[in-house]
Amino acid sequence: MVLQIVRHQFTVKQFHQMAESGILSENERVELIRGEMIDMSPIGRRHAGCVNRLVNLLIQLLGKRIILAPQNPVKLNETSEPQPDIALLKPRPDFYRNSHPQPEDIFLLIEVADTTVKYDREVKIPLYAEANIPEVWLVDVNQEIIEVYRNSLEGIYQDVQKLTKNQSLSILAFPDVSIHLSELF
Repeated sequence: MVLQIVRHQFTVKQFHQMAESGILSENERVELIRGEMIDMSPIGRRHAGCVNRLVNLLIQLLGKRIILAPQNPVKLNETSEPQPDIALLKPRPDFYRNSHPQPEDIFLLIEVADTTVKYDREVKIPLYAEANIPEVWLVDVNQEIIEVYRNSLEGIYQDVQKLTKNQSLSILAFPDVSIHLSELF
């Protein structure tokens, strides 16, 4: 006899109901990816430092042109609500208090990785492409490179670049803003 492993798929609504009823505590670091609850990795020093630098830099450069949401959920569809390290969002009077941002609200998502580069590249980046997120950065703090993903077509990013700390990068939605990557590492 062959035993089949059965996985229970959750919706974003069910995921939130579990948190509201106390099944998931507010301190648990989990995100919903394709209907599965995934434990998030602990945040190391280099990861935290890079996120802090990015937050500081992006606020200085973009100010009130964006809402910067560090490590907050974004609802991509009915079964996926990841928590990217940084989301640059379109300004909204309620600051997304009434609902989590959705793909049409997002200028840029940034994933900072030290131990999760492979997972972010193989799982989260394709998920963002399927949701038509216009731009995603994968910041590899160990290799000191940034992978830039743009122009999703049929769930695949068409424009992928790897940049080193000796290069500069502009945000697709804000071409007037340039960041020299040496400021991040």
